[in-house]
Amino acid sequence: MLLKNSFIHHVHFWLKNKADQQKLIEGLHALAPITHIKQINIGVAADTHRDVVDRSYDASLLIIFDNQAAHDAYQIDPIHETFVENYAKPLCERVVVQDSVDA
Repeated sequence: MLLKNSFIHHVHFWLKNKADQQKLIEGLHALAPITHIKQINIGVAADTHRDVVDRSYDASLLIIFDNQAAHDAYQIDPIHETFVENYAKPLCERVVVQDSVDA
């Protein structure tokens, strides 16, 4: 099934301390109630080993929004802002965001 009319927000997190992985994942789960989110997936690297697969990250977040306006509202939602301040900033040494729209 081809996913259409969506705004995809994919984020990868690298921790300062690998022991904080579960804490970060708990913080990511706290994002789920944000009403602007259509679908959400919180994950860790799959056990796949090919030259093109980057497994160096510690957690990933994939969110599907209906449109960019929903994404933009998510960015300023107090739940998201709390996640950034209490989890992402103190726990992560690197965060990479990839946003995409239909081609």
